[in-house]
Amino acid sequence: MRTETGQVINLADYRPTDFVLERVDLTFELDPTETKVETRLIFHRRENTNPNAPLVLDGDELVLSSVLFDQIEIDSERYTATPDSLIIRDLPASEPFEITITTLINPEANTQLMGLYRSNGIYCTQCEAEGFRRITYFPDRPDVLAVYTVNIIADKAANPLLLSNGNFLGGAGYGEGKHFAAWFDPHPKPSYLFALVAGDLGLVEDTFTTMSGREVALKIYVEHGKEPRAAYAMDALKRSMTWDEETFGREYDLDIFMIVAVSDFNMGAMENKGLNIFNDKYVLADPETATDADYANIEAIIAHEYFHNWTGNRITCRDWFQLCLKEGLTVYRDHEFSADQRSRAVKRIGEVRHLRSEQFVEDSGPLAHPVRPSQYKEINNFYTTTVYEKGSEVTRMIATILGKDLFKQGMDLYFERHDGDAATVEDFVQCFADVSKRDLSQFSLWYHQAGTPHVTVSCDYDATAKTFTVKLAQTVAPTPGQPDKKPMHIPLSFALLANNGAMITPASTSGGEVGENLLHLTEAEQSFVFHGVSERPVLSLNRSFSAPVILNFAQSSDDLALIARCESDLFSRWQALTDLALPVLCEGVKQVRAGQPVLFNDALKRSLLAIIADETLEPAFRAQALALPSEADIARELGGDIDPDAIHAARKAIIADIAIAGLDIFKGLLEQMATDAAYTPDAKAAGQRALKNAALTYVVQAENNPLKAAEAYAKADNMTDLSHSLSVLAHHFPGMTETKAALTDFESRFANNALVLDKWFSIQATIPGEDGLGRIKTLMQSPKFNAANPNRVRALIGSFAFSNPTGFHRADGASYSVVTEEILAIDKRNPQLAARLLTSMRTWKLLEPQRANKARAALTTIANANDLSNDVRDIIDRILTA
Repeated sequence: MRTETGQVINLADYRPTDFVLERVDLTFELDPTETKVETRLIFHRRENTNPNAPLVLDGDELVLSSVLFDQIEIDSERYTATPDSLIIRDLPASEPFEITITTLINPEANTQLMGLYRSNGIYCTQCEAEGFRRITYFPDRPDVLAVYTVNIIADKAANPLLLSNGNFLGGAGYGEGKHFAAWFDPHPKPSYLFALVAGDLGLVEDTFTTMSGREVALKIYVEHGKEPRAAYAMDALKRSMTWDEETFGREYDLDIFMIVAVSDFNMGAMENKGLNIFNDKYVLADPETATDADYANIEAIIAHEYFHNWTGNRITCRDWFQLCLKEGLTVYRDHEFSADQRSRAVKRIGEVRHLRSEQFVEDSGPLAHPVRPSQYKEINNFYTTTVYEKGSEVTRMIATILGKDLFKQGMDLYFERHDGDAATVEDFVQCFADVSKRDLSQFSLWYHQAGTPHVTVSCDYDATAKTFTVKLAQTVAPTPGQPDKKPMHIPLSFALLANNGAMITPASTSGGEVGENLLHLTEAEQSFVFHGVSERPVLSLNRSFSAPVILNFAQSSDDLALIARCESDLFSRWQALTDLALPVLCEGVKQVRAGQPVLFNDALKRSLLAIIADETLEPAFRAQALALPSEADIARELGGDIDPDAIHAARKAIIADIAIAGLDIFKGLLEQMATDAAYTPDAKAAGQRALKNAALTYVVQAENNPLKAAEAYAKADNMTDLSHSLSVLAHHFPGMTETKAALTDFESRFANNALVLDKWFSIQATIPGEDGLGRIKTLMQSPKFNAANPNRVRALIGSFAFSNPTGFHRADGASYSVVTEEILAIDKRNPQLAARLLTSMRTWKLLEPQRANKARAALTTIANANDLSNDVRDIIDRILTA
């Protein structure tokens, strides 16, 4: 299952290992540049396998010191060792045996941040997906489960803290100036869940009593002096533990649960059994330094990693093709948790915005792949929005089709049947089929077919027969490796609205399976007939986004306005506004490109301003309504020949028109939503701030005056308001005195806070316009820019490439060249980060010809470079050849 050589790995080639690993004993003698790792492995040969098969262990840039068989040095003729593998021959046919391997590694030189590395004085591991092989030779695959005992030896002064998975066995002094600690994890786990942390960190402690009455010690480790900023993370952890017990019946299973926050980390966080390691941006928060979005992310990611204890750890993946089985399922669980903690409708809108802006783009481009892929070259490149977010949507559809009770029974059966297993997608789906007695084989195509289904909708009302007919047709466009698609099982939640907004209940239905307010579209073309309908209804379809599809539904402005005004499902009201806005915005782009003035739409303005003024609606929802489709949304809707400058100009003009029309409303909201109360991160207060700041943006655009934003910046007493007002100043008045003063002030105030400085870099990186490239070059020369820190690179270069269409997609292609140079430089030290940045150019073929040609030239430069990592080679080949 190795991927280092860049060969294609196929799901169809899966087979179990020839040897069963029974247990693992690890001893680390930590040293910054020469750490010694002794690995004691006990195996036995699997039944019915080749008795002459050698033991093949994975490695990655390893230095072998010694290898023993049953504590006796092996004859050199019996094994072959390279930095990337260890093959041992002539092993017993039946009885257990012991292999002891000693390797030497250099944590300080490990800039990949995979395996064991040392940064800012802290030893840390990241082993998912294939990082453990950078520590020792090992059968490094997720279906190899064993219990682990870990001994850590280190300098006591530099590393008073020695942590690993499981329960603490004890520790003591170990010679002059050193000490050791021993840990035991009683739950069999794959190597990707191994974790080790050593160093000097501060501690925040609490306890949690489980539903069976056991007391669990909770510990969060952060840099000294930052302990108060971990309070919200601890609160979120305890709420997560309670929620998982109450909602899924899952109880924590060790004596201790630990979180360690570090600043140099490739991922958001990692769910290692009992010892979660986090990027500190998802742990540290206080009102002065964290926005409402930061608090919400901390809450969600703390929950996500904790929920992995069951969906990922206790039940893990048989192979990496099953990645969605832990990630998609756990994203669904953390989405449900956040929805229960906050506003369900607003949370759902946020999820769909993200899905459309990232996953739909992925699904329609050269990097498209199924939720459960059938092959890969580099597994690191499949930690994608398709696996995570679309995987979550597939789980949500199972819950929608089966209903709450049967879904809960299916999850209970999954936990009961597969606890301790390395499972597959088929295992998961079968549990729901068994409890529901429903054939889910067609539904399973959601796991196996790439691409976003398009559902075309047409309606016909027969007043004489009092019937309302809904005709649906589904298609899925060809994707790389999958030219032909089969019809999917698409669950579409619906409502029929009368002219007064009331719900219409038909007397009966025919033509296909109709559940409780749910149409089951299972054929390429299908008609549903509603009988006993006394007036022409307005169809609200795909309520709450019951299926991740694109609806092609030409509804009139009047019908959309009715839905926006009257639907009880808030997501559908927001969607109706979006459907009103997108055609207006796209037409505006055409007008800009033709050199014509942008025409405005009264129906859109009326509907939007009516919702904004409706005080019965929660502020957070009204703020979402004000966030019209983004430039990326417009580009996706246009589908090709994309001119980012025209998109930006059209959207800006239409928002300015709305701002002027509703200026009195927006000014009123600025006053109504303001409060003198102390900051709290709860959903209600966050929603009020969101609406206030949205109103500020519209007021500033209506008046075209920086003073209002500068005044808001001066008055801000929390990071949410401070960073938003700074963004308004920077994005609308980049060269004004007020903006320069605010940027200088922000930098000075937070010079010693890396996470807040990331916001400062990101705000400037996303200032629209072709001047963005010069700004990026200047910021890259700043002493505060640290190219070795993934957070800082993502904040500056990532924000520019992914979130600044007019700056990144300059017509002359200059930005492509600069970002290309950075990707190649980063690839030498951190291939995962470089590959992520490269995906910013995945849609290059959709640009207008001049930009597309420039982008292709830049991508060709990368493709022709020597010594590309497998991560980058895999992405560049797919982007250029698909």
